[in-house]
Amino acid sequence: MVGSKLQGKEIIFLAYQSLGTAFAVLSISPIYVYKVTFSGKLRDYQTEDVVFGVCSLIFWTLTLVSLSKYVIIMLTADDNGEGGTFALYSLLCRHAKFGLLPNYQTADEEISTYYSPNYSLRSTPSSRFRRSIERLKRRKTLLLLLVLFGASLGVTFGALTPAISVLSSIEGVQTRVTSFNKRSVIAIASVVLIGLFVLQHRGTYRAAFVFAPIMILWSLSIAAVGIYNIIVWNPNVYKALYPYYIVEFFRHTGIDGWISLGGVLLCVTGTEVMFAELGYFSAASVRIAFFCVTYPCLVLQYLGQAAFLSKNFTAFPRSFYASIPDPLFWPFFAMAVLAAIIASETVISAACSLVKQSHALGCFPRVKILHTSRWIKGRIYVPELNWILMILCLAVAVGFRDTNRIAYAFAFAWILKAFVTTWLMSLVIHLVWHKNLAVTIPFFLLFGSIETIYFSSACLKIPKGAWVPLFLSLLFTFVMYIWHYATRKKYKFDLHNKVPMKWILTLGPTLGVLRVPGIGLFYTELATGIPATFAHFLSNLPAFYQVAVFVCVKTVSVPHVPHKERYLIGRIGPKSYGLYRCIVRNGYKDVHRKDDDLENDLIMSIAEFIQLESEGCGTLDGSMDGWMAVVRTSEKFGTRLAVSESDDPTIGYSSSVSDSMGCSCSKSAALKKLHSIYVKESSHLTCYRGRIYHFELLETKFKNPQVKEELLHLVEAQHAGVTYVMGHSQVKAKSNSSFLKKFAINAVYSFLSENCRSPAVALNIPQVCLIEVGMKYHVV
Repeated sequence: MVGSKLQGKEIIFLAYQSLGTAFAVLSISPIYVYKVTFSGKLRDYQTEDVVFGVCSLIFWTLTLVSLSKYVIIMLTADDNGEGGTFALYSLLCRHAKFGLLPNYQTADEEISTYYSPNYSLRSTPSSRFRRSIERLKRRKTLLLLLVLFGASLGVTFGALTPAISVLSSIEGVQTRVTSFNKRSVIAIASVVLIGLFVLQHRGTYRAAFVFAPIMILWSLSIAAVGIYNIIVWNPNVYKALYPYYIVEFFRHTGIDGWISLGGVLLCVTGTEVMFAELGYFSAASVRIAFFCVTYPCLVLQYLGQAAFLSKNFTAFPRSFYASIPDPLFWPFFAMAVLAAIIASETVISAACSLVKQSHALGCFPRVKILHTSRWIKGRIYVPELNWILMILCLAVAVGFRDTNRIAYAFAFAWILKAFVTTWLMSLVIHLVWHKNLAVTIPFFLLFGSIETIYFSSACLKIPKGAWVPLFLSLLFTFVMYIWHYATRKKYKFDLHNKVPMKWILTLGPTLGVLRVPGIGLFYTELATGIPATFAHFLSNLPAFYQVAVFVCVKTVSVPHVPHKERYLIGRIGPKSYGLYRCIVRNGYKDVHRKDDDLENDLIMSIAEFIQLESEGCGTLDGSMDGWMAVVRTSEKFGTRLAVSESDDPTIGYSSSVSDSMGCSCSKSAALKKLHSIYVKESSHLTCYRGRIYHFELLETKFKNPQVKEELLHLVEAQHAGVTYVMGHSQVKAKSNSSFLKKFAINAVYSFLSENCRSPAVALNIPQVCLIEVGMKYHVV
């Protein structure tokens, strides 16, 4: 949760909610941890000390990694309440010049969410290590690749988690129904998985009320069974908490014990979700939920399974379900399936969020993003990704047909993700928290050494299935980086070929063409200067609109930009030219709905800018392309124009202009009639979104009559209609480029751009009001 301080009741309620999503994956791990750990040669070591040794490894891994690293340390490294890989990267980009996002402006640092209240960014000395990264673009690129690789692993979890959780939970039926073969298990699991992905579009917005009770009941139930097994089978199992049994475990098992560490690692898989989902809750609520419910329940369950296995060595293949008392088997089976579905749904939703953040940072092709919640901001669904993950998940489940092999892949993916997190967190401790190396190095060595031990064991499982997440994550990273590389090259081409202001000024107020009534919103990626596509437009069409607004939609390295600080408005050239610039600043986690009205906000913001400029807040008439204002911070915002809303597109058009202006409109009666008919016929299209806005100038006394005249000019243009102009680009590598660059641009990027959503669709621009200007880019 971003922003305000939470009260005690709110924190408790958020802790209750977090148990239904943030800890779902972690809570279902007891189903398969012991089963996978004892799946190899370790099952031949049928002694109590070996079982206690595995239990001790699980306890200390859960304590050191999940509790110490994530709950105590990682949750402190939030980015305005948000967690995850991109949150760490965003912190680093704001504290040092590590980012590769284009269109950086000093004004971005004035956003209220740019500076965290927990630590100051201003006047901090620059370390030698920081300067070494800032100087070399190659090191920035390596950091970005590390972040993209971590994000790709998170997306891969969306295919692996449903496969192992659903398959493991359904496999339990074989404990009681011996005639239920593996083929039947795969068939039922496939049906459940297909249903899970098909219904994914309904979202997780009810998770706080539906999922949380199920997961709480599940956690308390497995803890109760754990206590039962401790009392009935081996009350001395508490001794397994002593690290002494870890030493005894490796002394007895040797290399076989080291190879089995991949199974032990499964006890902490899902911990990353807790950090990634932080933005929906709070650090305090997540800590309360973990300390009071999840952690003690998991410890009791693992101890109970160890007590049961220490007296039933033949139960290794079905350790969890075999330890359930007979009268409670079927209720536990039903709860396990439901818990697996909840965990899978949560991870899929997290994967969609990662793709959205990657796209916002210019590292993923344009995809369709749908909102699944009307009340909870940020709950999204990406159809393209959902179906890709469904195909991959079914391929893993049906292809491997073995939970052990899927578990190897899952554990290997998680340890790679843990490595990425440790590296990024070490940089955050040193560069964001400004701690010296005496603090940074111990953190890195402690958790890095633990992860290295587990990684060395997990690497042995690469031929047995662990190659799948490695291949998929590298493939996603490749796609992300190619898209980022080509997008950045395209931006540099625009920046290098932008039109000089002298050329615009020599054209005069008419720009050398006929200025017709209306507003033209010209979309560009440039935050300064005039794009070449505008000159291309003027050279091919003999007319342009009386009011032209150059709109730049960009992402700032903050999770959220407050709505009142989102729009930067400025003027281009003298007032008589009617040229404005609007920079729309979004955070990497900001998600906008289809009913968000950019057009309305822009007109209101421009009207406010005109008034602010007249009051001496801006530059003089004739300015080139300078001062810009965040107009929504003004106390008088919205007091210049009145907005009326109507479902009938013909109401108010013919009269509102003349009423507001006190004069006849510049359009003839015939043109008014034609426009009215056109609007009425087009009202069902997305251009009007079912809502028609009409602006009128309020009866306000203006000190400067030119301000009133300019506002009337803006109102008249709005009534004439708004048109969107975008560049339709084709990017190609130059003939003298290397083979790799030609392959990346001409093959990969071209394929991705032709098969992804168009920029107009991604920005919710109505097709009926769109003009596209063709441009060909030849990049190096």
